[in-house]
Amino acid sequence: MINKKNALLVVDVQNDFCPGGALAIQAGDNVIPVINQIQPIFDTIIATRDWHPSNHVSFAVTHPGKNVYDVIDINGISQVLWPPHCVSGSMGAAFHPDLETDRFKLILHKGMNPALDSYSVFLENDKKTPTGLDGFLRSLEITRIFLSGLATDYCVFYSAMDAISFGFETCVVIDACCGVDIPERNIEKAIRLMKSSGIKIISSLELL
Repeated sequence: MINKKNALLVVDVQNDFCPGGALAIQAGDNVIPVINQIQPIFDTIIATRDWHPSNHVSFAVTHPGKNVYDVIDINGISQVLWPPHCVSGSMGAAFHPDLETDRFKLILHKGMNPALDSYSVFLENDKKTPTGLDGFLRSLEITRIFLSGLATDYCVFYSAMDAISFGFETCVVIDACCGVDIPERNIEKAIRLMKSSGIKIISSLELL
């Protein structure tokens, strides 16, 4: 049963991650009707957006001689190189127009440091720099979070793993998520790791 100690996180449902976007996830926009449908049962909904500077470290174009999807080491952090996406203030960084946003209590921007990427909604990729979301949730006495959004095997996965390590009961609404599956079978791997870490994988029907 959903109560005031539960929160829904809507992760990165942005134009650039949906069909037609710069880093489009095939059928990524299919999550939107599901997310819209489950929103009314939550009192607390927090949405996140990638909000990158144009020279962000995750963009392949900032590394001459490197290609999109290459993996490089940056100060000891493994970094997948992506096409430029979700540049702050751009249409690509905006929420998809079909996503209902009027219930959002907080919109958190991440990946704003040009030298550091941020998959998780809790910590940047150095695993030490907080986004502030943990403190916000605790100030509202939230104990259980439900994750939705994009992408299953990146931002949703890393967010879920951090959430459970911070002590939140953590559920992923799997039909409200969609993955990129890079490298191949990455979605399957992410789901397996989440389950083995104590994260519950549920469907929206279980909420409704």
